[in-house]
Parts: sequence; C-alpha cells; structure tokens
Amino acid sequence: MLVTIALVPSFALAISILLSMYNYSKAYDEIISNMTIANSYNLNFKDELDESIYRLVAGSITLESIEEDDSVSNPYQLTRELRRDFEALVAITTDRESELWLQSLLRNLDTLENRIDDIMYNLEEGGHYDENIVMLDNNIYILTELVQDDIQYYIYYQTKSIEHLKAQLNVQMHQFIMVFAIIAALILALVLGFSAQIVSGITGPVARLAQVTQEVASGKLSARASADGPTEIAELAASVNDMTAHLDVMMDKIKEDERKMRHAELRLLQEQINPHFLYNTLDTIIWLIEGNSPEEAVDMVVSLSQFFRLVLSHGKEYISIRDEEQHIRSYLKIQQARYHDILEYEISIDPEIYPYTILKLTLQPLVENALYHGIKYKRAMGKITVTGRLDNKRIILTVSDNGVGMDQEKLTQLCREIERPCKDTEGGFGLANVNERIRMNFGSYYGMAISSVPGEGTTVTVVIPAVPIEQEGEVRHE
Repeated sequence: MLVTIALVPSFALAISILLSMYNYSKAYDEIISNMTIANSYNLNFKDELDESIYRLVAGSITLESIEEDDSVSNPYQLTRELRRDFEALVAITTDRESELWLQSLLRNLDTLENRIDDIMYNLEEGGHYDENIVMLDNNIYILTELVQDDIQYYIYYQTKSIEHLKAQLNVQMHQFIMVFAIIAALILALVLGFSAQIVSGITGPVARLAQVTQEVASGKLSARASADGPTEIAELAASVNDMTAHLDVMMDKIKEDERKMRHAELRLLQEQINPHFLYNTLDTIIWLIEGNSPEEAVDMVVSLSQFFRLVLSHGKEYISIRDEEQHIRSYLKIQQARYHDILEYEISIDPEIYPYTILKLTLQPLVENALYHGIKYKRAMGKITVTGRLDNKRIILTVSDNGVGMDQEKLTQLCREIERPCKDTEGGFGLANVNERIRMNFGSYYGMAISSVPGEGTTVTVVIPAVPIEQEGEVRHE
C-alpha cells in the first residue's frame, strides 16, 4: 500500500514535469525557428533589395539580365520570398505584439512593391532617371528600413516571449514542488501511523528531501537530494534531482542564448556600414576623374580601400590601435575631400599605445558624430582632433571638435541616452553602441564620457584597459 501510495503520485508528477518540459521545449524551438527565419532577412534583405534597385535605376543591369548577375537579385523575387515566409509566420504566431509587427511589415511590403512597380514603369518608359533617384531615396530606402525595423521589433518581442515562457515554467515548477511537498507530507503521515520503526527510517530522508525542494523553490537549482534510504524516497529524490538538473541546464541555456543574441546584435550593429557614405565617396571619385584630377582620385580609392580593409579585418572583433588610427585617418581623408572648405583634422596618438588592442570601430563613430553634429552645423572651417595616451594601465582616447557644441540640457540628455542599451535609445545611437560594446567586453569601469560648451565644441573621452594585442584572447570583463 505504501509503495502504491508513493509511486503513483510520483509517477504522475514526473509525467507532468516531462509534459511541461516537452511543451516548453516545443514552444521554445518554435520561437527560435521563427527568430532564425526573421533574422536571415534582417541580415540581408535591405542591402540586397537596395543594391538591386539602385543598379536597375543606374542602368548597369536590366530586369531581364538580372538573373545573370550573381551580385544582385530580382527585387520581385526578394519581396515574394519575404511575403511568403512572413505570412507563414503570421499563421503560426500567437503573441499579439509580434503579430502586430508582422502585420505592419506586410503593409509596408505592400507599399514597397507598389513603389517598385512605379520605378519599373518609369524604366520601361525611359527618361526618368532623376525621378527614379528621388523615388529611390525618398521611398525605397525608407520602406526597406521600415521593413527591417519591423523584423527587428518582431525578433525583440519573440525574445520577450521566451522570457514569458521562462516565467510560466518557474510558476509550474513552483506548483510541482508544492504538490510534491504535499505528497511527501502524506507519505510521512501514513508512515507515522503504521509504526515507529518506519517513521524513524523515513522521516530523515523526507526531511532532507523537503530541504532540497525548498532550496529549489528559492532559486538554488544546483541543490541535489540524497538518493539513499528506502526505495520510495530514493526514487522521489532521483526524480527531484532529474527535475532540478534539467531546469538548471535549461536556465543556463536560456541565459547563454540571450547573451549570444545580444552579442550578435551588437556585432551586427558594429559591422553595418552606411551605404550613403560609400555612394558619396564613389561620386566624389567620379567627380575627381571628370575634373582631370586622377592623382587625387587614386588617393581617394586607396583611402577607401584601406577603410574597408580595416572595417572587415578578417572578421576580427579586436584590432590594434595602430589599425584603428589608420581607419579613422582613411575616413577623415575621404571626408576632407568632400568637405575641404569646412574640415581640418589632426590625429595625435602616442605611438607607445600602437601595440595595444581596441574594439574595432570604436573611434570612427565618434569622429563621424563630430563631423555631422559639430562641424557641419558650424557652417565655417572647423577642426577635429583625435588624441590617445597611456595612463597607468588604462588607455585614454579623445575625439574633440570646435563645432557648435551643445547646452547643458542637451548634454545631460545625450549622456543619459548613451547609458541605455543602444536598441532603446532615442538619440546618440552610434555613441550608445560604442559605449555598450566597451562595457560588455571590458566591464562597467570602462566606457565613455562627454563634455561640451555651446559655441566652442564637444569632447568625447573613451577609457579602455591597456591590453597588448598578443594578449587579445585574454581580455576579460572586470
């Protein structure tokens, strides 16, 4: 009778736990599958579609010959594939917020297809190049950006769905523990009623098992129950151990997946290159060639080549400060060719820190911010100064401009924005991305500080640990 009373509820509880784990695993796999589909488009769709339509408008390819060029894709095929996959996601998505963003994506896709039709109609008529360029800038690029935003929000809410699943799992596990505690208490009461000998042989293991369940309930998933004692208690202890072990593994996996996803998101933001910078640079090169300035055009091509070589860096996340200096030097040289009437620059980085490592694309967003938000608004000749020095075991890097600067209110708002995760910022996105990457890789002790005086300019200071490039693999959070 005692065996039956002990095993039946334990078996039912184990089945409930297995079913709960199965349902959770199934739901988790579905969400991950949905996010994988969405992320594949988040990585490639906008760039492929923008490039394909731009080349159609530029006349380098035609809709009939586009299949022969492996570097571009048929825009209609791209939108059809996107619509097919995301309509399938709409059919299986149960989360309301995710579904709303999918519906928004499909509506934006409808508008995007209509604008593509307009451009194709103009191409068939011919003689609408300027109109097509305007439509490309004011419609196609904006709509593909909106589609990409919809995909990113869908991924974000799918991530929140995982957190919701985790919360549900915690509630279920709490309920399982409570039921198990009741079962253990009933078994104990029955044993006490039969004989003192059975009581003395069972109460000890049950008490230890109850302690483990309390530890698990409090969040200590590493707790394990002793499997000695009577057979019934041993089986219960083994079931609890299996349950907590599986929970521990699942929780670690969720945390690791979230960490990898965040790293992947920041790595994606790090690797993105504004296509307008490339287009404008190529336009400048063409202008120099047409203006009979081939040597200056060659210098621009060399600078552009160095810029992209250092951006790619064979996929490395860390590069030397020497390479980072060369990267911003190439960037400023290119920009000075375009803004020679308003831009001067000076790079004064101590060669002593050249052999030290730095996160790729740390300084370039700061230099770009100084140019576009400081110097350009000045509407007069301005100067960007980049410095770097070693301070004890830290490296201090500064990017200063003598542009328009900002008042205390704007400065306070900007400082508040860069302290937030970059996906949540409303302004200062590039600065927030740099600050978040530094703190994620080196720890909260390091990061960025901003000072500014209206009418005099702005200075951004970056502090990172002094880690020699040969010890790159030993970089750790502090």
